[in-house]
Amino acid sequence: QVQLLESGGGLVQAGGSLRLSCVASGRTFSSYTVGWFRQAPGKEREFVAQLVGDISWNSGSTSYTDSAKGRFTISRDNAKNTVYLQMHNLNAEDTGIYYCAARRAMMISRSTAEYWGQGTQVTVSS
Repeated sequence: QVQLLESGGGLVQAGGSLRLSCVASGRTFSSYTVGWFRQAPGKEREFVAQLVGDISWNSGSTSYTDSAKGRFTISRDNAKNTVYLQMHNLNAEDTGIYYCAARRAMMISRSTAEYWGQGTQVTVSS
């Protein structure tokens, strides 16, 4: 069982930055692929970024949704059981609840994630 707890959300002006954190329980968290997803009001939850865990040959590889490329960076500190999402140059379209998720496999998606955090609100004012 893995429990995830996000933090770091808040209100920021357009063009600003935030760093989200996701702390996980569990001794084997490094083996999990982790992802960040977001859900805007009235919209479905969507993929933002993923970082592959050491269960896979491509451990450490990352991928992003197109709108996040060049602005967001996903990283992890296995010693702290923590995953981060550094976000720069935020705009109003980035507003939403951001969720951390984990799966003990090479890839993660909204439908395949095994564990979810409770989410943290990000609001970007224009």
